[in-house]
Amino acid sequence: MLDLIAKHESSSLAAIAEAASVADLDRVESDALGKSGSLIVLKRDLGSIPVEERKTAGRALNEARQHVEVSLAQRREELAAVERVARLQAERLDLTEVPTTVSVGHAHIVTQAWEELEDVFVGMGYHVAEGPDVETDWHNFDALNIPPGHPARDGFDTIYVNHGEPGSTLLRTHTSPVQIRTMLTQEPPIYIVAPGRVFRRDTADATHMPVFHQLEGLVIDKGISLADLAGTIQAFTERYFGSGFNSRLRPNYFPFTEPSAEFDVQSPDGSWLELGGCGMVHPNVLRAGGVDPEEWSGFAFGFGIDRLALLKFGVDDLRDMYSNDIRFLRQF
Repeated sequence: MLDLIAKHESSSLAAIAEAASVADLDRVESDALGKSGSLIVLKRDLGSIPVEERKTAGRALNEARQHVEVSLAQRREELAAVERVARLQAERLDLTEVPTTVSVGHAHIVTQAWEELEDVFVGMGYHVAEGPDVETDWHNFDALNIPPGHPARDGFDTIYVNHGEPGSTLLRTHTSPVQIRTMLTQEPPIYIVAPGRVFRRDTADATHMPVFHQLEGLVIDKGISLADLAGTIQAFTERYFGSGFNSRLRPNYFPFTEPSAEFDVQSPDGSWLELGGCGMVHPNVLRAGGVDPEEWSGFAFGFGIDRLALLKFGVDDLRDMYSNDIRFLRQF
């Protein structure tokens, strides 16, 4: 009996050591200590041996069972740890950001032009000013020397909104109202640029959109003259387009400036491109903004950001920039 006990103990311990998984260990435990396990069967056989040998055999069988149980517990803990590590490794998520050559998006070309223009003027000492897209009739027209019935109002084809008195609230037709808002809230001297969206009843075509973007500039200081305006336009032209470009002013009419002019840009090949309007701020506009025209003078200028984006990126049709065609957007 003692030999059988030692044999089954040895084989059980060897099987425990060779078990490769918890499932294998469960089978070894069943073979050794289950209802029909080898050590359990020997326990039942104790009754068939002589009484004088039964006590010694019983003690040996209990020790063998204890050895097997301790070995099972130790091996189970080892295998469970290994399986836990393997499971965690299998469920691991790698959240490391991997560099990729795939484009994840970039600023729209109008936004690129907008930000570059801001950088140019901030570098020239200007501050960026903002105003609401929805404006009052007074800020958009009256304060800018465009009273009711003025023919200039027809050219804007204004989009009015249902707020307040009929015709009193509108989507701004230009960024010039920011001039008035700035003068009303800031004491001169004033050096600002005001980029933003504007709205008109235009039919979309290659050069027009009902929603587009403008940049307005305003300078109010003592002793400002038309020469300062011309010098500012030239400085902007060289900084934005390059040292090979020049500018010129041509007489024109705008109700909010006097005298008024269009300014053109000449490329190195000699061709001229009309860029925007400008002029000395009209005394009536200064008064509307709470500025004394006897003490202060100034100039204003404005042009389309969308048009500059067209020129900069060589786009022929304004509508392409708003078609959301990914093939177009990826080029810039």
